[in-house]
Amino acid sequence: MKIAIFGGAFNPVHNEHINLVKAAINSLNLDKVIVVPTRVSPHKTGKLSASEQHRLTACKLAFENVEKVIVSDYEIKSQGVSYSYKTCEHFKKLYPNDELIFIVGADMLEYFPKWKHPERILKSVTLAACAREDSLQFKTVKENFKKLFNAPLYDFNYVGKKVSSTEVRTLAALGEDISKFLPKAVENYLTENAVYLQPNLVKVKNFLSKKRWQHTVRVALLAVKNASRINLSELTVLTAAALHDCAKYVDLDSEILQGFTLPNGVPEPVIHQFSGAYMAANYFKVDDENVIAAIKYHTSARPDMSDLEKLIFLADMLEEDRNFNGVQQLRNTFSTDLTKCLKEALYHQIEYLRSTGKPIYELTQLAYNFLIGE
Repeated sequence: MKIAIFGGAFNPVHNEHINLVKAAINSLNLDKVIVVPTRVSPHKTGKLSASEQHRLTACKLAFENVEKVIVSDYEIKSQGVSYSYKTCEHFKKLYPNDELIFIVGADMLEYFPKWKHPERILKSVTLAACAREDSLQFKTVKENFKKLFNAPLYDFNYVGKKVSSTEVRTLAALGEDISKFLPKAVENYLTENAVYLQPNLVKVKNFLSKKRWQHTVRVALLAVKNASRINLSELTVLTAAALHDCAKYVDLDSEILQGFTLPNGVPEPVIHQFSGAYMAANYFKVDDENVIAAIKYHTSARPDMSDLEKLIFLADMLEEDRNFNGVQQLRNTFSTDLTKCLKEALYHQIEYLRSTGKPIYELTQLAYNFLIGE
């Protein structure tokens, strides 16, 4: 038999996982696909992670009507961190006379040399990869793999849609619609069990207009998407992003802000960052000082900002609905260099304020001066 193993965090499993498996079955003429949710992935720390049992159940629901597919709890029942070489060797012992294939995406294939014992994986299985979104990059990745390992590699004709488990987790955490990403059974299961929902953060919606809430969701999506590349936890980033505008429409004399004192000389557009930090700490009971600081300076910036502060400031400025001259260049820089992007963003902000005759808040000027070394 020709048997494929498809492993992953499946946090959560989504439509593209299912479509990829179907494509592999058809293209590679597979007799069986074993879907293996990880127990503890070595590459997934800091995520908004569902429990092992939730992920396993969701996978069973997702693949229950897909022929030739079974879902295995091997890794979930195993002790320690989930490593692919252990999984491949386990299934090779179970199916010693069958051809075993290990399905990966182009992104996984690119980092395969950094996996634990890649040579042991290749003794047990043959890799099969698909391009997902970028066929040109996939060609380069395949060539590099063959140079490094001189091993056979299957590929199959499937370029998936751009769907991210991170995006699904973020939307689910904020109580937003995730139906377009998931089979109905999986959507119902995740929603009914509040698997990713963060009820305290969803309460922010009560203080915002519909338009401002959608802005908040977009800020959260952009910020959380970039959390791992700067070694920040998704929940920390999500909390700061969800609360960054929480006091935007809350009057300073509101009972919610009782005890709050506004610093002197704060321009009107900047006030909500200070009241928002107070509200986050005292109403939403956030006790992480890094999160509070990210909210407190998300409009003005300040000298010597943390990575979380930079991320929230820039996500607020560059979320996908923003449209101003130079925004795309800033987004390009944001994807590669957070500090450089902050410097360029502050320059842009200061020049805009000068051109419109609006006051430049002292903290903003100081933040820019700090970045250019003055």
